[in-house]
Amino acid sequence: MNSILKIIKSGLDLIRRAFIGLLRLMERITLRAHTRQAESWLVFWLAGLSFLWLWDFFFLNQPAFQALNQAFVHTVFVAFAVVVFAFFQAWGWLMIVHFLEENEHKRVLAAVHFLLNVVRSVPQIVGILFGYIVLTLWVAKGALSHDVEILLLMALFISIFVFLEVLDLLRERIKYFQKLDFYNAMRVCGVSSWRIINYDIIYKNSLAHLMNKAIGVFAAAIFLQCSVDFIISVGLSTQVNALNFPVTLGSLLATIDSKQDILAISYTLTHPGYLPNLFFRHLLGISVAFMIIFSLLSLFKITNALAERLEG
Repeated sequence: MNSILKIIKSGLDLIRRAFIGLLRLMERITLRAHTRQAESWLVFWLAGLSFLWLWDFFFLNQPAFQALNQAFVHTVFVAFAVVVFAFFQAWGWLMIVHFLEENEHKRVLAAVHFLLNVVRSVPQIVGILFGYIVLTLWVAKGALSHDVEILLLMALFISIFVFLEVLDLLRERIKYFQKLDFYNAMRVCGVSSWRIINYDIIYKNSLAHLMNKAIGVFAAAIFLQCSVDFIISVGLSTQVNALNFPVTLGSLLATIDSKQDILAISYTLTHPGYLPNLFFRHLLGISVAFMIIFSLLSLFKITNALAERLEG
């Protein structure tokens, strides 16, 4: 009887181990699948942009091709600058809030939370639009003359209404680790909270989350920049827009040539035989629109795949 019970027990233990091993294998396969999906979309995005560049190189007229390249470089530069500004602002406000919470400055802390909530309550498009209006006035008055200055100020205005997403992520990560035993244990050992937050939590345990958030902020910056640039460019005077404002994908999409190229798509819906002309006679507007939409789609897929991998 005892031998039978031992056999049953060993059999159940073997089944349990096999089930656990199967779950771990499925988890590894899922993580690899999400990683491969993100890598595939990254390669697909770069390959699509490269193919479009080659097509424009052969079939787009030289002035429009140069304007398209310049607009793409400016847009990517602003998006990267937004990521940098947003992360520095988020880290700075995180340190301010943590200092006030640690030293129990309740009134100042309440004022800081109120200020952050005011920024949070403003719609991103509206806030950035007002920032761009101020920037446009400076450009019109000649206060800003270099393209780099204008592009960096564009990025700064956008980052003001984007950095809260990064700040929320950092605070969530800190609150998560503060609930664990290691945080209190390190505090008892005399390790400062500044080192725990900046090194043990952010640097050692949150880089993957921050990288995923950086990609999301990069995509959001492209969307917001192109949207506001398009709105501003439509309302700008020709003198300011043509001579003083650096060209971006949003402002290039607002030009009359790009608008006519986009309108040609609707003409093709009723005249299908006109379709081949879109890829030769109306290449500028279609290229700009494709760059924006394709980039946003690819970055969204990459961010989504990495987020599912982190959750897994």
